[in-house]
Amino acid sequence: MKNRLKILRAERNWSQSALAQQLNISRQSVNAIETGKYDPSLPLAFRIAALFAMRIEDIFSSDEEATEA
Repeated sequence: MKNRLKILRAERNWSQSALAQQLNISRQSVNAIETGKYDPSLPLAFRIAALFAMRIEDIFSSDEEATEA
């Protein structure tokens, strides 16, 4: 799964630790999501989307969608 989490975080000048704290997850989890090594659970994806005031689809996309675009 592709995502824009690193870009969105950088636009706000948030560290991985700061984002992790706001989402109540570990910094390692943020890193794993950003690098595509871990796909967040649906509840976590909703929390991420709410934090950035965006739709889940605007942050996350399947690998297939990324190649079609």
